[in-house]
Amino acid sequence: MQQQHRAIVHMDLDTFFVSCERLADSRLIGKPILIGGTSDRGVVASCSYEARQFGIHSAMPMKLAIRRCPEAIVISGNSETYSKYSRMITDIVKEAAPVYEKSSIDEFYIDLSGMDKFFGCLQYAKELRERIIRESGLPISFGLSENKTVSKIATGEAKPNNAINVDYGTERHFLAPLSIRKIPSVGLKTYQTFCGLGVKKIQTLQEMPVELLEQVFGKMGRSIWKKAYGIDHSPVIQYNEKKSISAEHTFEQDSIDVHQMRALLCAMGEKLTYKLRTRNKVTACVTVKIRYSDFQTKTLQRKIHYTAADHEIIPLIVALFDQLYQRRVMIRLVGVRLSHLVQGGQQISLFTDDSKYSNLYQAMDKIRNRFGKQSVMYARSSWNK
Repeated sequence: MQQQHRAIVHMDLDTFFVSCERLADSRLIGKPILIGGTSDRGVVASCSYEARQFGIHSAMPMKLAIRRCPEAIVISGNSETYSKYSRMITDIVKEAAPVYEKSSIDEFYIDLSGMDKFFGCLQYAKELRERIIRESGLPISFGLSENKTVSKIATGEAKPNNAINVDYGTERHFLAPLSIRKIPSVGLKTYQTFCGLGVKKIQTLQEMPVELLEQVFGKMGRSIWKKAYGIDHSPVIQYNEKKSISAEHTFEQDSIDVHQMRALLCAMGEKLTYKLRTRNKVTACVTVKIRYSDFQTKTLQRKIHYTAADHEIIPLIVALFDQLYQRRVMIRLVGVRLSHLVQGGQQISLFTDDSKYSNLYQAMDKIRNRFGKQSVMYARSSWNK
């Protein structure tokens, strides 16, 4: 029997936040746009292609970006709008794709393997892209190949608002002329190390013995070498919006101490947001649960913009509890669940905040990683068991 090759599509919305803003205000089309924190310590969360021509990129200090492009239009951002459009695109992909993985709020992997028997995979991907553009008004690009790595790189080459198909067996040839910076796992420090070795193109990397890469980079060296050859067997993992993390506490004796419960819920929220950031995930739904002494259980949830920020999630947890606790009856259990998780970073939520929050979370998480999860806590999370 002839071996069946996979057909993996990577779809990525072009300059997603900027495109959402342009839907709301067409006067922004064709102009350099910066989205992010507008304070002195703010950072760029996203920028238009017009702004990128000035050397501006995500995570750059906003003050530096404005110096490079004084005529840029700065927008603080509307994360609720971005989350709404993300859910809209997800619904379209969910309906059309047999298996899909939502890898961030604006990108997806879709496994179309086997569909070429009934309908050309490339044609199907094109029609799905056209449907997304038609129904959402947002530009989107895709790459189609035998695996996730090559498809993601192809999407980057297809941008803006286009598509590239890499036929099976041509992966190495397609990758060869590209910069090694295009390989997803090659960050700035790794790239600088490669430059020190005189390696800048993927073709040079393809010609190097894998043993040399392992000597320099350890296990990651072999992984990079495989990706340079277009080898990636990782599966598309079906996305489940109900995927969640949660925490619960059952009291030894039923309680009516509201202050203690609020402190406990804050501690739970702090624990869960730390877990989100260590896994590089963000949440779009917060749920609070209480169980009364008569075992009646009540829950209340709220959908939010994608975030992993303490200062957004924890106050919401307390607010949901205050709305939920209406009976004034003894409580035996309280719990928190964060769901609709996707890959991301807490900077997604910081359109209106400056970098102090990001720096604060990084510092706190480093302390926890080194000295334990309870080595640093907010005062509001303190309570006596």
